[in-house]
Amino acid sequence: MEKTETFPYDVVDYLTTHEDCAAYLDACIEESDGDAAFIAAALGNIARAKGMAQVAKDAGLSRESLYKALSGERNPDFATILKVTSAMGIKLHAAVA
Repeated sequence: MEKTETFPYDVVDYLTTHEDCAAYLDACIEESDGDAAFIAAALGNIARAKGMAQVAKDAGLSRESLYKALSGERNPDFATILKVTSAMGIKLHAAVA
């Protein structure tokens, strides 16, 4: 029997356009069931795809604090979320539930 060769999956490899990033974030928000840390982790994936150092610089944050905020292990404050989404070129918007 032949062995199946597998490769690690990293969503970052597929977040190549602004549209991909926005669609990914929308899907994560939809699936989050209100879990802010899950959404923060999704933003962290997008930031990694765009370059964490550049996103941190554009958001006016240190790279280390950005990693911590978007690790998925804590809930970053809303001001941080707004800075990060703005730095990544993503707009947040509301819709009727």
